[in-house]
Amino acid sequence: MSIKNKLNRLKSHIVHQEKEPAQIEKKIQPSAAEMPYKQQWKEAGVKPYYLDDAFCLVREVYFPLDYQHGHYKFSDLIHAVSAWNRKEISHPLSSKGHKPNDLFFFDTETTGLGGGAGNTIFLLGHASLTESGVVLKQHILPNPGGEVALYKSFLESIDYTTMVTYNGKAFDWPQVKTRHTLIREHLPKLPPFGHFDLYHAARRMWKHRLERTKLSIVEKEVLGIERKDDIPGFLAPMIYFDFVESKNPEGMLGIMKHNEVDILSLISLYTHLSFQLLGLDQKQSERETFETGRWFAALGEREAAKEKFTKVSGGNSFDAYKGMHALAFEYKKQKEWLQAIPLWETVIAKGDLKEQLEASIELAKIYEHRQIDFNKAIFYTEKAENIFNGNLQLKRGNINLENIAKRKARLTKRINREEKIRHID
Repeated sequence: MSIKNKLNRLKSHIVHQEKEPAQIEKKIQPSAAEMPYKQQWKEAGVKPYYLDDAFCLVREVYFPLDYQHGHYKFSDLIHAVSAWNRKEISHPLSSKGHKPNDLFFFDTETTGLGGGAGNTIFLLGHASLTESGVVLKQHILPNPGGEVALYKSFLESIDYTTMVTYNGKAFDWPQVKTRHTLIREHLPKLPPFGHFDLYHAARRMWKHRLERTKLSIVEKEVLGIERKDDIPGFLAPMIYFDFVESKNPEGMLGIMKHNEVDILSLISLYTHLSFQLLGLDQKQSERETFETGRWFAALGEREAAKEKFTKVSGGNSFDAYKGMHALAFEYKKQKEWLQAIPLWETVIAKGDLKEQLEASIELAKIYEHRQIDFNKAIFYTEKAENIFNGNLQLKRGNINLENIAKRKARLTKRINREEKIRHID
């Protein structure tokens, strides 16, 4: 029977998937001596891992460093880590102080998308670099009774400093900790890990161009990875339940291939994000340059932020004016008011309405409090007032008509006071 026909037959499992593992566990508890379809597993590079009366399955596959996955070869990861080690900047994705083979690229497949003890991990996959290539290992749960063997085989094979995942902070690793807690008396402790979660990085970098930032979408739209005959992740639980009942590995091999691509994509994605942040991507768009600058600015890395904003602000595009606006704010934070003034003047002339409004208020502040030029201060205050009156939806934080009116009244009084003093003199 084809996988497609099996999926149609097993649609009912989706509704009851959270209850199924407990039901299966009562019915199926094979001994370690049993391993159906041994030849098919062997041809797929899968071997049993035995522990007492239970077992799990382990697959190990090797990829050379010149293997191309999307736009990148795995050897590019070495360049990325080396570049981080040369940079004196602090960033959540920085691998400074690490070697390429410290990184631990990790992903799981589970019986459901929710959390809690009712959700079972049936595949633990991870990859790391060696001197000659990438070694990827997958630990497969052939039945619920093999969970101790699954985690024992996994924990015996990991000794890495830093984990790289895609939404692993919120999902994958908490699930591992939950399942480990249930059987912890039979297992060694979980090792401590640092954590690079690339999901949050992808959202920050590309939410402006992608409706969703699922890994498969980022692969296709950003990394140049096209999946063929891929099994959708939401079908994985149903296929796994069928595998537990039938023991036929056909469907599971498809899930393993899906998981393999997920993990290899983490390597390419970490490389790409590193190249973007470190200015090594020659094809980086203006908007991507701007977003990297915003990220550095949020982290307080002022010089790195200014470098990015300066680079993007040299043109005449929409993103160039956004870069000028952001660069002016960086100069303001460093009290370099004279550097900020011409940038905000250009933004007022050519930026979008939101930026024009903010730039007008910022120039009004500079001329009132720093340059002590009240006429120019009221000029830019009135500019802000006109922009706001024509576009009331532009309300930005403390920028509203009431505050603009207060600023205008205060400046008017100061101008009148100065004029009186001049007349007296």
